[in-house]
Amino acid sequence: MGAIFMAFLMVNVTSQASTSREQGVDWSKYNGNSGTFGYSTDKFVLSQAGGFYGGTNIPQTTYDSQVKSAQQAGKRVHTYLWDGVGGNIINAKAMMAYYLPRIRTPKGSIVALDYEDGASNSVTANTNAILAQMKLIKDAGYTPMYYSYKPYTLAHVDYKRIVQRFGTCLWIAAYPDYSVRSTPYWGTFPTMNGVAMWQFTSTYRAGGLDGNVDLTGITKSGYTTASKAKAQTNVKKAHKQATRKATFKVVKYSQRGVFYPSRTLAVRYTDSDKVSQVATYYKGESVTYNAVIIEHNYVWARYTRSNGLYGFIKLGVTNGTAYGKRVTDRLVSHTYYTVKSGDSWWTIAQRNGLSMTTLASQNGKSIYTTIYPSQRLVVR
Repeated sequence: MGAIFMAFLMVNVTSQASTSREQGVDWSKYNGNSGTFGYSTDKFVLSQAGGFYGGTNIPQTTYDSQVKSAQQAGKRVHTYLWDGVGGNIINAKAMMAYYLPRIRTPKGSIVALDYEDGASNSVTANTNAILAQMKLIKDAGYTPMYYSYKPYTLAHVDYKRIVQRFGTCLWIAAYPDYSVRSTPYWGTFPTMNGVAMWQFTSTYRAGGLDGNVDLTGITKSGYTTASKAKAQTNVKKAHKQATRKATFKVVKYSQRGVFYPSRTLAVRYTDSDKVSQVATYYKGESVTYNAVIIEHNYVWARYTRSNGLYGFIKLGVTNGTAYGKRVTDRLVSHTYYTVKSGDSWWTIAQRNGLSMTTLASQNGKSIYTTIYPSQRLVVR
């Protein structure tokens, strides 16, 4: 019976895709600035870029140097992230907005979510958060993977939905013991559909090191002409979707705050992450918005330029025939006024057909802020 089971197991593993069986390691900050290699036959490395811990994003300072070390050693290098967002989809997307511009491995390479702590009580919420993150990873041109161990996954995540959506994309840990193992012991293979990579030991060599076996060739992603071309296609498709699908809804929403003392309207999107996504995609640059502003029936994302002045991205309209439709992103050319001796918020506002509060707010100030001669203010 044992022989029959092992034969079935090996056929099942082999049938998951074109078998690779190449081995490699994964690193965190505990492996130092240059990482620790297992054996000369290792082909790939996954380095941790950071993660979401206790409600905040904390990058790992060793990530950049580990990537360079792996590249210099001729290894295929990939990225993973500690995914402590539980079932909070807002945090999940914010985490991706933070880390995706910081990925240093090639387009098409793996970006894996290390989901093994902090799950919520809702399997559906946990799975939805993971799926949203994996979509953003794919849209950014990388290969998404889910990493954890089998018992935790079965308890907190509907992994079948993940496999259905993204194919064979699971990276699962399962060890027989903590003895040093340079090759997998197949008797403890995690028997579940969709396993692309198996972490078969945490003592790949004496002293401790994670050892992994690539079952399907997924670690070659980003290192072939076809995978690089596919990554670029994903990015182009995502940019088109960002332009086409962004929708707006303007509601009374006091928790977001009032940007003008005389108004109660603020912006809330059907997708609460939409503003930061649009800002991130704008001209391919990573732009962090610091306010959403409603002015003259338009919705704007405001950010600070390198020269300290505000830049604005027009996102949509609040009413009229174009309500709910996206307008073309463009950097708005503003008209500036240079403050002269004797000027005040009132005189400048009157001269430019604005209220004092509007003038002050669009410059990131209040009407009680002192202005000085030679200071430049946005008036249009």
